[in-house]
Amino acid sequence: QELGKHQISGDIGCHLFAALPPFEIGGATMGYGLGPASNAAFDGGGERRAISILGDGGFWHNGLSSSIGNMVFNKSDTVAVIVDNYYSAATGGQDVLSSRAKNDTKSTNNPISAALKGVGVEWVRQIDRTYDVGKVREVLREALTTDYAGPKVIVASSECMLNKQRREKPLRNQAIKEGRRVDIPRFGVDPDVCTGDHACIRLSGCPSLSLKKLDDPLRDDPVAHIDQTCVGCGNCGEVADTAILCPSFYQADVVHNPTGFEAWRAKQRSKVIAWLQQRRDTKRLVLR
Repeated sequence: QELGKHQISGDIGCHLFAALPPFEIGGATMGYGLGPASNAAFDGGGERRAISILGDGGFWHNGLSSSIGNMVFNKSDTVAVIVDNYYSAATGGQDVLSSRAKNDTKSTNNPISAALKGVGVEWVRQIDRTYDVGKVREVLREALTTDYAGPKVIVASSECMLNKQRREKPLRNQAIKEGRRVDIPRFGVDPDVCTGDHACIRLSGCPSLSLKKLDDPLRDDPVAHIDQTCVGCGNCGEVADTAILCPSFYQADVVHNPTGFEAWRAKQRSKVIAWLQQRRDTKRLVLR
């Protein structure tokens, strides 16, 4: 929106869903790991730098040689974004060379950034928390506006949320069963604050963001709602905050097996809230 439309090529992998609305990013797809290679025709220069996207699985499969090596060899003045989610997630979550997990039969923990520098990429930016939307935006802006004319590669790293849930949920459930204290973050939208413009849905694209019709005759538009499929990544709130959308998103930590003091404090808070609600209700005008 700030710099104008760019030529964007996608790649085989989960991120290719971004070709769908509301994003419509990366409509051109040539093959596994060939996102940057398919953009080679735009190396000659233009009004704006071309952008290509590939995953970590595609990077190790074919991208390092056919795409990144090609960018270095041809001194491509383009931008490549590597979506590093720790697995070959699109094919079932298998480990790849850059996976963080300890694998007794495979060599893991080989950083993508090290491989990039090894083949001659000098402009590399590592992002270790892609849910920091503001940080990602700033790095992308830098890549698209820098005076450096060679290949620019952004490694955007955050663990695949589905795989993370598969790994952490059994451990969390076992801890709760054993009586240990566990915090589980939950996100929501305050219906009293939400205006119903749905910008959060358009900008986030999260499948957990849906619509909710209010039982209020003065409000016709449904408000945004986070359903039970939410995994607690917090991206919706990050987008709302970074885009200065609205203050309606909130985080609530659900505490399992709280301490005695926490249980007492929660009880006192409930009493105060109930008293304030009752006082408010008594002051409301009732039409009969």
